[in-house]
Amino acid sequence: MAEDAAPDQALAPVLHSSPTPSPDLAPAQDPAPVPISVQELAPTEPTPVQDPTPTEPANPWHRYDPWASPAPLQQTGAPTLTPEQQRTRTRKLLVGSAVALALLSGGVGGVVGARLERDGVGGDVVLPQAGKEDGGRAPGSVAGIAARALPSVVTLHVSGDEESGTGTGIVLDTRGHILTNNHVVQPAGGDGTISVSFSGGQTVKAKVVGHDTGYDLAVVQVRGVRGLKPMPLGNSDNVRVGDPVVAIGAPFDLDNTVTSGIISAKERPITAGGEASDGSDVSYVDALQTDAPINPGNSGGPLLDAQGRLVGVNSAIRSADDGAGDGDGTESGQAGSIGLGFAIPVNQAKRVAEELINTGKATHPVIGVTLDMDYAGDGARVATKGSGDGPAVTAGGPGAKAGLRAGDVITEVDGERVHSGDELIVRTRAHRPGDQLRLTLRRAGKNMTVSLVLGSSTGD
Repeated sequence: MAEDAAPDQALAPVLHSSPTPSPDLAPAQDPAPVPISVQELAPTEPTPVQDPTPTEPANPWHRYDPWASPAPLQQTGAPTLTPEQQRTRTRKLLVGSAVALALLSGGVGGVVGARLERDGVGGDVVLPQAGKEDGGRAPGSVAGIAARALPSVVTLHVSGDEESGTGTGIVLDTRGHILTNNHVVQPAGGDGTISVSFSGGQTVKAKVVGHDTGYDLAVVQVRGVRGLKPMPLGNSDNVRVGDPVVAIGAPFDLDNTVTSGIISAKERPITAGGEASDGSDVSYVDALQTDAPINPGNSGGPLLDAQGRLVGVNSAIRSADDGAGDGDGTESGQAGSIGLGFAIPVNQAKRVAEELINTGKATHPVIGVTLDMDYAGDGARVATKGSGDGPAVTAGGPGAKAGLRAGDVITEVDGERVHSGDELIVRTRAHRPGDQLRLTLRRAGKNMTVSLVLGSSTGD
């Protein structure tokens, strides 16, 4: 299927990158790839939250009112100290002052130490076990969700010869596999570096296990890290418009940033990227739309449901692009949130992640036809001729077996309207190879329906 046309309105990846593209990434060479554990990626059922009273509203955020007035500070009278207690207290104050002075004078050393840690120098890293960090908030509140999820969210710092940037990642399993966006790790190229910082501040190096441009997903792996907490997975098919969600990431390198909103829409066909002239870096996503604020640096971070389960991978935003500045609506060259964020559904991300971990590559479902990406009418038209001297409908391919012909205009997929070639690719990518689709098409002024079983190709 042709995927070489730039979309009319390409969405900006959340991670900003410089105009000069980096060389393709080379997947990390692991002598013995470990298959992903189905149990580790299986959705985790959370402990149900019991409402205090049957009259409380169903809104999962109702237990925490961010606008409520704080309780007055409780102040008690100063206790009377004996002379010995006063001397002990004085010694403690002096020790505390000495520690403060040591920290201030060791600022340069601290920066050097942090840099060495970020570069991966040192032995095994043991992550602290999560304690009661929610401040007594209800598990279904934003604070409760954030407290449980933050240990499973990491910040990625990526550096290459020509680019560098910050993104976010999601811990998938205890073996160190971390899911993020392909455009997050892309600046590293083949010789760059990727460091992963955990919510507690520990930092180690990571290597790319596999990446895919078409889905804009990548998996990196850290080694020598104990105490990893995998992110529980939800079911993006069960998400409904209006459901509350929480996003976590590192917008503009502000790690562990938590925002909240709702699911604004489902199955938004979007294309992102598209800087390469051949369209090879375009990603096609049947996305979840959210108004939870996400910005550059949120890429690859989680979109969580009210139970704290992953339902989407934040990947792109629509900025106020009016042709001013550098084309992204800002003078600084960095896009900003206007409440239009898009996430890759977790059901699709899970399949791609499993394939990247197992083989380093992801498979793409294909129809086996060349599309006319310049067609201005409504629908996706099969080209009259293929690339080069080949036919528009691949002989023996899924389209040929379904009876598709050159010039057919596909208008629906499983009863859903399709308005362009890009949209047909998006709808197709939302499925697995081997899935059966019902295509409605227009041929010689007549409508007809065909059944097609998707083929498979390996992505980049």
